[in-house]
Amino acid sequence: MDSIGTLEHLIAVAILAQGEAPQGGQGSTTPQGWIILLGGAFLIMLVVQTFFGRSDAKEKAKRDQMISALKKNDPVVTIGGILGQVVSVSEDKQEVTIRVDDNARLKVQATAIRQVVRKESKDGGKDQDKKGE
Repeated sequence: MDSIGTLEHLIAVAILAQGEAPQGGQGSTTPQGWIILLGGAFLIMLVVQTFFGRSDAKEKAKRDQMISALKKNDPVVTIGGILGQVVSVSEDKQEVTIRVDDNARLKVQATAIRQVVRKESKDGGKDQDKKGE
């Protein structure tokens, strides 16, 4: 019986916290209430989109830069986990041919390349091109 008394107490507090009951017994929300509710929901969606949209844009820019920098003999990993080495890249940068074994080559879409595997050299990871010197 003690738990029933506590439940009745919580219900009474909830009713008192709501203030006056709506008149007419039909609608419980005024038009101003809907505007505030929808406005709050809109603001929350705007904040979430702002934070996640920025990270998506940065990730897309990074991927586009990686794909445009692909060149012959780059070791790559595809989205399917296939390890290979770039043999050729089409002129429009849409297709990449990779060598996965001595006699096995695959032509894949450039967007199927997950990452370019860069091996660090023994001199502290400063793997630079000597062509410009």
